[in-house]
Amino acid sequence: PKTTVITQPAETTAIARARRARGTLAARGMNECVTWSFMREEWADLFGANDYQAAPALKIRNPISAELSQMRPTALPNLIEAAGNNAAKGYPDAALFEIGPAFHTARLDGQVLLAAGIRKGTKGPRHWSGEEAGRPVDLFDAKADALATLAAAGAPTGNLSATRDAPDWYHPGRSGVLRLGKNVLAQFGEIHPAVLEEMDVKGPVVGFEIFLDNIPEARNVGKARKLLTLSPFQPVNRDFAFIVDETVEAGDILRAAGAADKTLVAHVDVFDVYQGKGVEAGKKSVALTVTLQPTDTTLTDAEIDSVSRKIVDTVAAKTGGVLRG
Repeated sequence: PKTTVITQPAETTAIARARRARGTLAARGMNECVTWSFMREEWADLFGANDYQAAPALKIRNPISAELSQMRPTALPNLIEAAGNNAAKGYPDAALFEIGPAFHTARLDGQVLLAAGIRKGTKGPRHWSGEEAGRPVDLFDAKADALATLAAAGAPTGNLSATRDAPDWYHPGRSGVLRLGKNVLAQFGEIHPAVLEEMDVKGPVVGFEIFLDNIPEARNVGKARKLLTLSPFQPVNRDFAFIVDETVEAGDILRAAGAADKTLVAHVDVFDVYQGKGVEAGKKSVALTVTLQPTDTTLTDAEIDSVSRKIVDTVAAKTGGVLRG
């Protein structure tokens, strides 16, 4: 007999995340692939199969083909190969994704659920409306795909930080890792040219890997969407330019500015990074736009000046940044 009036859903958290990720990537113009869970050994080595000495344990004893002899550490090589095959047949641009297992070790917890995708060639066909329509794909396209998918899967994207320690199969200067504390949720960037040369695929190719199992469970969240609250008062935008050490990450400055006044600061964006004449060697100028959104009353000049001072002081305390004169 049923214990409840409504049947309990059969969909698990993992299935729900995969479904939302699949719908998001398809809506962003990407085509879904279903590829083998194994690949050729030399390609697996290019994409980290030797981590923790896992490669020998993940070799298949009786493979169906010599080119399918290793459990895949990621789906990226399969997608890159598919894009290369399409290019050889006259379709140079590709936007492909796959959601499925990846195998990092032979232990019970060595299999992970991965959402991976690649974009190759140009963002779209050439068009009279401007160069943007037919520009080559770049790492920011992969980052946008990753962030949109994480948001759909329930990750707190507003709390993520970006670091530069992407794996070796990404270009070291054009890649990143999205983290929640020490927890890696995704990695993205331009695929390393040496890897593409080894696979005989012409670039540019950008890609991302999202570890759906690493997304934390939402706590105390109902099925209804969060209540939308709109303010009847005009937002105020203020621009700041800070001189910081060139090693300081822009994300650290963004978080510092946003933490200055969590009640009024609604959004912070970077709109310029400059090094050169007028800026000391070893330093850079990072310019921000800060949006202040009052909810109770229109802000006075004195209140705006007070918040501005908080922003300058907080950025200085947390990053060593000095307001540019």
